[in-house]
Amino acid sequence: MVGAAGSSSSFRMLLLLLLPLLAATAAAAGANSSVTYDHRSLIISGRRRLLISTSIHYPRSVPEMWPKLVAEAKDGGADCIETYVFWNGHEPAPGQYYFEDRYDLVRFARIVKDAGLYMILRIGPFVAGEWTFGGLPAWLHYVPGTVFRTNNEPFKSHMKRFTTHIVHMMKKEQFFASQGGHIILAQVENEYGSMEPTYGAGAKPYVMWAASMALAQNTGVPWIMCEQYDAPDPVINTCNSFYCDQFKPNSPTKPKIWTENWPGWFQTFGESNPHRPPEDVAFAVARFFGKGGTVQNYYMYHGGTNFGRTAGGPFITTSYDYDAPIDEYGLRRLPKWAHLKDLHKSIKLCENTLLYGNSSFLSLGPQQEADVYTDHSGGCVAFLSNLDSEMDKVVTFQNRSYDLPSWSVSILPDCKNVVFNTAKVRSQTMMMDMMPANLQVSKRNGWSIFREKIGIWDKSDFVRNGFVDHINSTKDTTDYLWYTTSFDVDGSHLVGGNHVLHIDSKGHAVQAFLNNEFIGNAYGNGSKSNFTVEMAINLRPGKNELSLLSMTIGSQYAGPFYEWVGAGITSVKISGMGNGIVNLSSNNWAYKIGLEGEHYNLFKPDQGKNVRWKPQSEPPKNQPLTWYKVNVDVPQGDDPVGLDMQSMGKGLAWLNGNAIGRYWLRTSPVSDGCTSSCNYRGTFSPNKCRTGCGQPTQRWYHVPQSWFRPSGNTLVIFEEKGGDPTNITFSRRTVASVCSFVSEHYPSIDLESWDKSTPNDSRDSAKVQLTCPKGKNISSVKFASFGNPSGTCRSYQQGSCHHPNSLSVVEKACLKLNGCTVSLSDKGFGEDLCPGITKTLAIEADCS
Repeated sequence: MVGAAGSSSSFRMLLLLLLPLLAATAAAAGANSSVTYDHRSLIISGRRRLLISTSIHYPRSVPEMWPKLVAEAKDGGADCIETYVFWNGHEPAPGQYYFEDRYDLVRFARIVKDAGLYMILRIGPFVAGEWTFGGLPAWLHYVPGTVFRTNNEPFKSHMKRFTTHIVHMMKKEQFFASQGGHIILAQVENEYGSMEPTYGAGAKPYVMWAASMALAQNTGVPWIMCEQYDAPDPVINTCNSFYCDQFKPNSPTKPKIWTENWPGWFQTFGESNPHRPPEDVAFAVARFFGKGGTVQNYYMYHGGTNFGRTAGGPFITTSYDYDAPIDEYGLRRLPKWAHLKDLHKSIKLCENTLLYGNSSFLSLGPQQEADVYTDHSGGCVAFLSNLDSEMDKVVTFQNRSYDLPSWSVSILPDCKNVVFNTAKVRSQTMMMDMMPANLQVSKRNGWSIFREKIGIWDKSDFVRNGFVDHINSTKDTTDYLWYTTSFDVDGSHLVGGNHVLHIDSKGHAVQAFLNNEFIGNAYGNGSKSNFTVEMAINLRPGKNELSLLSMTIGSQYAGPFYEWVGAGITSVKISGMGNGIVNLSSNNWAYKIGLEGEHYNLFKPDQGKNVRWKPQSEPPKNQPLTWYKVNVDVPQGDDPVGLDMQSMGKGLAWLNGNAIGRYWLRTSPVSDGCTSSCNYRGTFSPNKCRTGCGQPTQRWYHVPQSWFRPSGNTLVIFEEKGGDPTNITFSRRTVASVCSFVSEHYPSIDLESWDKSTPNDSRDSAKVQLTCPKGKNISSVKFASFGNPSGTCRSYQQGSCHHPNSLSVVEKACLKLNGCTVSLSDKGFGEDLCPGITKTLAIEADCS
């Protein structure tokens, strides 16, 4: 009996030790998980959880990419995948649903579940997200009496119906955590709080209705509202921003959740490219968790691509790369991905004490502070912050000194040892290049072209006196709308005149043709869609025909009453006539929706033998409104593929009927705030760290590898302005070089096996780790300096202290290897040539 009792006691003790682990495993695997919350965090299966979430939008990649994207997020430390649900992709016409290919939501959700990750489902169904029409279907705007996002019965009826449809789909698959699944949060509406004053009396009732409608879905998991200061209980209001450490929920019973931490920013045609340094992203995340945060989501973790016409705007690029930890092509962006992975590991070391301990705040200086958490078992966690954006500081905490770089946070899981500092990036940098692969044109088929007819290419769709709105006419089914009119000119009015055509437009672009001759084009921009343009013209006596091709470049995606923002021509006048200014605005105008090539589906693979295609041994160059078709071979290699459109102007592209998207080689201003190096210190804004001034905003366009066939690939281009299609090429996105910059004061700790009991002075020396992609080795060392080098990758420079053995030590350790490690304590560096100087090792190496 004694033995039996002892055995039973040991079993109970073992069970108690294993319970937290079993609960976590069951939750991730989807075994009867309940999700509630208190003031501190979400509670999953009875356990408080600190969660790292990552946004991946399923339609912005392809199903063949989803497993790897989810796996990369998990390897980067993610607990959770977050996605919007895109109503206009799922219900292109009332009652007609589409859940296939890139819109296969169930397939995507199952991949997340099978990876053992949680999911946050942002149903909305308004999403914004730089997505066309904010994710709402264009047809909804034309349902009589409908006004979006207010206390409007037609809108609420359709919103409820779609939300219910999505919830029922998820319930059928048993995806909600209450069913044993992995969806732990759902979202209704999005970023409406700042809109409420504009919507007046209808706003508050709408918010209350949306919350009530969502709760009535009985998902068994909490609902959230982003940026909704008056979200009613029990709906949780959350924060979207570059920084959310100071955010407080609207109730002391709700946890602190950050639904959108922007690790970069989106791009707009005609502007330079924004970047957010990894040091600042990590700083923001560490501050958030140090100040009591519980769920943090990167928007985006993989941005992907706005395929087809899904880019909102106007003027949002096809690329939605977002400077995210996983780039548009599905590759890790280093050092950002790895630096954040180390951050996540460091925070997870603190999880139990953070969630179950008591917090206190200490001032360590004018802009230096400590957030400290202690629990009943003796656990102690500290986040030491230096908010000074210029000066490094040495602070004293619990009788120890700590070096804090400016604008940084150090994480101490035991209140003694620093395992991570947000400003000290230990990861290597990968320098990516787009390596050209010639467009291998099929010798048997060659090129074919189709020229669009100028103006009304068939019977006009309608005729009006004056102008109609472009978007109301096309209902966002196409970018293109023809406006055509004719007018008579008395020959006597032409003598000695300088005739000028004046066009005013609400946006977004126009091409003008007089008597079937191209006379010019004009465009708005991302900050001002409307424009006025003047074009010199040559009139002829008698009848003249004017054809204007109005073009949209992404529909409005956000803002108060955004569905009413129009586009198209508003005024047309001719000056320089003998009888003064002629106003054509009230003329009789004929309208044609779309292009002839669109009408005949020339972009589809089954149209390859359409008689409208005219074979050409050499395609014409610099011809506006021209369709090009060519059969191409698959680019060799396994690297992701981009279509290099540098030789073209503006238009649309397809491969095997798959819509690559809008391309536009619009150049950003030379003086657009670009910098060769980016200072991560201080508050970030999208204009702070930009590159690519004077260059096309987007030159390469992602073509998923799964879109290629083994042979017989058909590339179709519609060119609006004119370009040289023979110089279009495919490019492979590949790692060209790797580099790293590490100081002896950087933490160099194995976060996987970190032990609080290990004394600080026994930590390993800081080290540089370099790794080339699979199948490549380090072929040459272009730079190596142990001492005090400066600069960044591809621009490193030796400092006043440089060890002469630097290159030989690195070459010995790294050449011809896939990866290598060089410690700052390597014996090859010998004696200290510069006593008193903090030693740094900088390396740049080629991969081939």
